[in-house]
Amino acid sequence: MATIKSSYSGGLRTSAQHLASGNTIITDAPLDNNGKGEAFSPTDLVSAALGSCMMTIMGIVANRADINIDGMDLEVTKIMSADPRRIAEVVLTFTMPAGVSYSEKEKAMLENAARTCPVALSLHPEVKQTISFRY
Repeated sequence: MATIKSSYSGGLRTSAQHLASGNTIITDAPLDNNGKGEAFSPTDLVSAALGSCMMTIMGIVANRADINIDGMDLEVTKIMSADPRRIAEVVLTFTMPAGVSYSEKEKAMLENAARTCPVALSLHPEVKQTISFRY
């Protein structure tokens, strides 16, 4: 279980500290929602968490099956809706490492791992998750 201590700094900025490691992150409201946009917004963090979770679970599967995914890249695009203001869609594009060949079975394992990560399964079904893989 992870424990996080958060505080509101004013000016639509927050900080959150991961107590076990001491790491701290800050958030700002985005420019289009009265903020400074100088840091991740809370909805940016949700989108980043989805991508990081997918890559982590893919890494666990890859380690078990001796599949090389070192150097995999991910681009995440968050699309907001206005009424109500919420994340409408997260577009995730994985680019697998150059020069590595994957069997159809390996591709299926990695793609299933991404789609079934805990964050993906925790998001509301109305949040569209558009996922593509470039091999």
